[in-house]
Amino acid sequence: MTTTTSSTTTPHASASGTWTLGGELTVNRVGFGAMRLPQRGAALVENAVPRDRDSAIAVLRRAVELGVNHIDTAAFYFSPLRSANELINSALGGPYPDDLVITTKVGPGRDPSGAWSEHARTPAALRAQVEENLRQLGRDHLDVVNLRVLGTDSIAERFGALAELREAGLIRHLGLSNITPAHLAEARAIAPVVCVQNMYGIGVRPEYEDFVRLCGEQGVAFVPFYAIAAAGRETGATAPESPEVLAVAEAHGASAAQVRIAWTLHQGPHLLAIPGTGDPAHLAANVDAGALRLTPEDLTLLNDLHRTTT
Repeated sequence: MTTTTSSTTTPHASASGTWTLGGELTVNRVGFGAMRLPQRGAALVENAVPRDRDSAIAVLRRAVELGVNHIDTAAFYFSPLRSANELINSALGGPYPDDLVITTKVGPGRDPSGAWSEHARTPAALRAQVEENLRQLGRDHLDVVNLRVLGTDSIAERFGALAELREAGLIRHLGLSNITPAHLAEARAIAPVVCVQNMYGIGVRPEYEDFVRLCGEQGVAFVPFYAIAAAGRETGATAPESPEVLAVAEAHGASAAQVRIAWTLHQGPHLLAIPGTGDPAHLAANVDAGALRLTPEDLTLLNDLHRTTT
């Protein structure tokens, strides 16, 4: 029987199932990515158009009402007048819900104008970024901190610095972003890794398929970014959708974005989706995608597309 996402009931993130990070932080597998929240249009650019503050706060509160308890953010997610971390703090802090897990990342930096600055590579620079996230979020510790990596050089010193902050109690768990399998092995020799964030989705980085599987075998969550936007990246889903995705969407009475989220979740119980939006209707649809059950025929079609897209 075909399962559709259209229903008379309110969607809830628990329909996506759960995953436990580090043996103690249980999250629903459909979460929320805050990158798109501070602005309208393209993210991570100078002179972005700030999103209306009240509407951004309303989306965050609605996400929690819909069962979202995993939010992905960063101090470098900001536009003129708006900071994702500050919006999260204002909307959900004082106090934060007991089950809410906030994941942030360090490494990249932007100056006040929004221009990219040099990556943090020293222990002092990384600690400063951790403290900036703590201050903006209004917390005395960070649930999960991902080290965002550029290139293939060793991450031992940088990850080791974060491991020391974990030992000091500023960070509960550590993850990695934009990495290779060699990076994961290097980091796991230093401290436990609870998640990997890499670009992945239908037709995006099919060469990561074995890496995704390896993460599951090691009990590491795999958290794809740009799973909906694909090649559109920071600008969103701008390219024409493939006929295969559209066919599956039509069969289920769903949207293409929902199919892409559902495909992500079907790649293994350790995959977590973090779609982002500033639109309440898109938020509800993203959460509802956690209830979409793809058939074996759907998965064969989409997997073939994934492996053959160049």
